[in-house]
Amino acid sequence: MFNTILLPLDMAHPQDWDNAIDKVKALAGRGAELHVLSVVPPMGSSVVSTFFPDDFEKKATEELKARLKAFLDERPVDGVTVHGHVAHGTIYEQILSASKSLKVDLIVVAAHRPDLSEYLLGPNAARVVRHAQQSVLVIRT
Repeated sequence: MFNTILLPLDMAHPQDWDNAIDKVKALAGRGAELHVLSVVPPMGSSVVSTFFPDDFEKKATEELKARLKAFLDERPVDGVTVHGHVAHGTIYEQILSASKSLKVDLIVVAAHRPDLSEYLLGPNAARVVRHAQQSVLVIRT
């Protein structure tokens, strides 16, 4: 059993959520902490950002926080303390940063079935697996 688990979720892919939560429930020890992280990716180059309103990232972050809270409210995990986190930046970097700062002992990542462009894992999941200092469980969705 694991005591502190990080579950990064892409709120744009609801098909990943329930399977990932079910796996976490099976792995979490009684009294464990679950940190659910969702990331607002950066806008990219300054040329791209000029096509969005000035407060786009702030509004996107606020909307993501509300969606994550609703998600967590709808899916309580018995015997586990659940914390929601929203970060902004490069997805895999934010996952790795959160895993260090929260001192988790397991990262659970959902990965879509690969197609020819992804080979084995998507780029974020692959980077997390390669660079994490903790155990990483990849769940195929």
